[in-house]
Amino acid sequence: MALERRVLTRGAARADIDEGLRAYMLRVYNYMTGGLAITGLVALVLMQTAVTWDGAGNPTGLTSLGQAIYASPLQWLVMLAPLAFVLVISFGINKLSAGTTQLLFWLFAAAMGASLSSVALVYTTTSIARVFFIAASVFGVMSLYGYTTKRDLTGVGQFMFMGLIGIVIASVVNMFLGSTQMQFIISIIGVIVFVGLTAYDTQNIKNMYLESDSAEIGTKKAVHGALRLYLDFINIFVMLLSLFGDRR
Repeated sequence: MALERRVLTRGAARADIDEGLRAYMLRVYNYMTGGLAITGLVALVLMQTAVTWDGAGNPTGLTSLGQAIYASPLQWLVMLAPLAFVLVISFGINKLSAGTTQLLFWLFAAAMGASLSSVALVYTTTSIARVFFIAASVFGVMSLYGYTTKRDLTGVGQFMFMGLIGIVIASVVNMFLGSTQMQFIISIIGVIVFVGLTAYDTQNIKNMYLESDSAEIGTKKAVHGALRLYLDFINIFVMLLSLFGDRR
């Protein structure tokens, strides 16, 4: 009888942990989805207010707002603002309150929307939508793999991180070279790297869960996890768009 009670107790504890883990991961994905929704909304609003369009849906010019954010020194602020938010959240996560962390994440998502709004000037709306769903499918499959696999993906994550550093260096170099062939290679490698990071990050976020975490710590972990997955998804989307998007 004592043995049976111990088995039942362990089973109940395991069930509580599994339920808590599912709730935690659901929060991560909800934050990420909310962030993507804000990004899409801000990008859409700016597309409509910063750009003039003809009857066929093609851009014909920039409004005064468009001149400010796309063709003035302010464009650098728009481009670099998301990076600033990422650095603040990542390095200040232990000092920030849960409420501040959430606010910074939403502001980051809005800043990313402003930064990505210019893609409508480069790619057709149809191809943007098509690539978005392709990226969402790839991300979903790899995140599910990272959540369910029993294999330790630490080695994969370390290898992909080295690949990420290589991509950053190559991208900076190509800013001066302007090589379309090099950009094509960077995009292919980038897709591979961020697909791998999606699985690794998902597993790592899952392993960060502790049943004993307070509500404050649990919220900050969920937001930080959402940020990591958001960045994986956005980079997959941008790289695939560079490869398969139809340019105007």
